[in-house]
Amino acid sequence: MDYWIYGLEKVMLDLGEIRDKIDGIDRQLVDLFEERMQLCTDVAKYKIENHKPVFDKLRETEKLQKVCGLARKEENRKGVEELFTQLMSLSRKLQYGILLEHEKNDMFSFTICKELVDEHTKVIFQGAEGAYSQLAMEQFFGREIDCDHVDTFREAMEYVADGKADFAVLPIENSTVGIVSEIYDLLVEFENVIVGEQIIPINHCLLGVPGAALSDIRKVYSHPQSLMQTEQFLNTHPDWEQIKMQNNAFAARKVSEDNDKTQAAIASEYAAQRYGLTILQNGIHQCSDNATRFIVISGKKIFLEKAQRISVCFELPHESGALYHILSHFIYNNLNMSRIESRPVKDKGFEYRFFIDCNGNLKDAAVQNALRGLKEEALNFRILGNY
Repeated sequence: MDYWIYGLEKVMLDLGEIRDKIDGIDRQLVDLFEERMQLCTDVAKYKIENHKPVFDKLRETEKLQKVCGLARKEENRKGVEELFTQLMSLSRKLQYGILLEHEKNDMFSFTICKELVDEHTKVIFQGAEGAYSQLAMEQFFGREIDCDHVDTFREAMEYVADGKADFAVLPIENSTVGIVSEIYDLLVEFENVIVGEQIIPINHCLLGVPGAALSDIRKVYSHPQSLMQTEQFLNTHPDWEQIKMQNNAFAARKVSEDNDKTQAAIASEYAAQRYGLTILQNGIHQCSDNATRFIVISGKKIFLEKAQRISVCFELPHESGALYHILSHFIYNNLNMSRIESRPVKDKGFEYRFFIDCNGNLKDAAVQNALRGLKEEALNFRILGNY
């Protein structure tokens, strides 16, 4: 028994000695790390003076191959590669920060504005009068704003791009069925930027002409997403024909114009008031917290001084860890990433474009440092807006 206790004490003593040695090595590593980062500072100054880019992929690839070859044991090579990949990533982030100090307040060609609206402002929304987009527009800009409407999302983007309207209001995401993929694709296609957002609670109602009853209905018109959001209710009426429309307000307008008791529309109370329809059943969506986020689009690269969300998009090569390394720019600069989505890249089979939202303002040094890193290291990087 005494021998067992002595042996345990000896093991504990040996473990303590091992940990002391590790602590000593760690102190050396920190000293060497700081020395390395000081040299990276000198590299950054040289690159600034000689107008060289921070990110040199060929140089880093050659460097990784060289240091991996220094590992004495084969099983350590992957660890050495990961260690030096992180070291070079930290070095780049340091250099981006130094470059930022040299260039002074790089806001990527965006301009701060104090107000979005003046007496000449015109806004466009997609859909007919009574659309949720119109409701979002009125809540964001006020009911007195000069406005017009178009049939499609693309037309709305074109109006803003061509200067026929100052802003467009478009739905980008629903809390129940997810993103509006067409909007993401149009944000890439056009140079328009996001300058604001408005969240609207969605309360779907079944609307009919005055005098109609549920028992009269044979056809239901609505947008495909609204049909999905009310699927449970519609399943209780399997004999109803479901007909897709471009917009809920178009559906309400059709039912009103046809004046047919067998037709109904799924739309808002707002649309019912606009077209003189009767609410046959209120709140037919299956999720009580159903809401849609709308974005406000501008043709000018502007942002409000108090903007606090940034949206970007970019593509990445098919390489191990590519997304992991690009996202490290948010971590290093202590930025909260609030959203990430992906969409297929046109004409590139199974390649994807990433859309990311993070908290921040383009005036902030940390934001500028992170975005500088993304611009240098990602493919086809774009800032979609600060709002």
